[in-house]
Amino acid sequence: MNNQRTSLLVTVALVFCSLSLSFAADVRITVFQADVTPPVGSPLCHGNVSNVMTVVDPLTARGVVLLPAKQKPIVLCAVDWVANSNAAYDEWRTALAKAAGTTVERVAVHTVHQHDAPGCDFSTEELLATQGLTNQFSNVPFAREAIARTAKAVREAMRRPQPVTHVGIGQAKVEKFASNRRVPGPDGKVKHVRMSACRKPEVRAEPEGVIDPLVRVLSFWDGDQPRAVLSYYATHPMSYYGQGGVSADTVGIARAMREAALSGVPHIYFTGAGGNVTAGKYNDGSPENRPVLAQRLARGMEEAWKATRKSPLRAADIEWRVKAVALPLREELIDEAPNLKIFTDTSAKSRDRVFAARSLAWSRRCKAGHRIDLSCLRLGSTHVLHMPGELFVEYQLAAQQMRSDVAVCMAAYGDDGCGYIGTEIAYSQGGYETTRVSRVAPQVEQVLMGAMKELLAR
Repeated sequence: MNNQRTSLLVTVALVFCSLSLSFAADVRITVFQADVTPPVGSPLCHGNVSNVMTVVDPLTARGVVLLPAKQKPIVLCAVDWVANSNAAYDEWRTALAKAAGTTVERVAVHTVHQHDAPGCDFSTEELLATQGLTNQFSNVPFAREAIARTAKAVREAMRRPQPVTHVGIGQAKVEKFASNRRVPGPDGKVKHVRMSACRKPEVRAEPEGVIDPLVRVLSFWDGDQPRAVLSYYATHPMSYYGQGGVSADTVGIARAMREAALSGVPHIYFTGAGGNVTAGKYNDGSPENRPVLAQRLARGMEEAWKATRKSPLRAADIEWRVKAVALPLREELIDEAPNLKIFTDTSAKSRDRVFAARSLAWSRRCKAGHRIDLSCLRLGSTHVLHMPGELFVEYQLAAQQMRSDVAVCMAAYGDDGCGYIGTEIAYSQGGYETTRVSRVAPQVEQVLMGAMKELLAR
């Protein structure tokens, strides 16, 4: 009798262990990180500010690979660069897809958009090379090395997946950081533009304007052990820049603070739809203000972490949707002649020729029928949208309204070949973002809003 009872208990224990292991293996995750700090002499911010003179703090490409049972891997990556555009964006996704053993459509790569950081656009670089303008815009050999280095980190991470049993989501307000950079006048037109640093007291005194004040924190857990934390907040991340010191800036400091507070649990930060949002109202550009802003963001992240609610996560709760869209080309770029004239004018300023090349690269890509992948990751009731360009915050707020019944996070700054993406009305209001530095037409709002509705549909 005792032998039978012992045998039964052993059998029950084995079945229980088997079921537990099966549940744990249903979803797995692995985390990767690579150093992508540019060498001295490399252009920063597309050559618009300065070249690298020193490294204040290193830059990383970091992310997670989600491994749901019976699905191909999903890669989410955030790069401490100002932008990845056109063919460079394509190469990032292709390399990481190959490293993770998945398809390109299941890879989302975003830049955090610090300005004391490099950018990359191989399509523009091909054009610049024909005019002898190499190393004006980016350091191509280094960029390709950084992509390879990150792909290697993904391959190595694939050897050490960990089980995931739960997903967590929390949100909290970030105090005195974000403000809308487009300050309207009484006629509805843009009266002032608040850059990341604003030294005019009267402009800083203007209201915050339209922002998303919340930081959202998404986390993956194995029981009570957090395995990775992803944060989403919509603002330009800069405090000051342009002095040749490479830096992950305010968000990099805040990210490191939270990682340390959680005893080294990997933390990945994504910049949301912050195209028309900066710290300008709360930042005069003094170096002393960088840690102050970082502390405010870190405090918001901490409160969001404390507010986190966990729920079980199975592979059946995970869904990846993709919608390929063609962004409408700005009317002024349809005729290539004006930009081609500047680009080939050897007497023109290098900066103007580089800008013209960027416009040519994007317009030719559009005319060739190129489409950009938008994607949405569903984790139970939590949704994460992956969007292109320097997207206006109104898109993020609209996405949350579309699914007010669930948590919606957003990562912008995917393919940045398009530049700024405003709302339709913004193109009639003037301002820096919707004039020279946006390469899409006002009709872009219809395209993106329709795509978001489809991706977020129940």
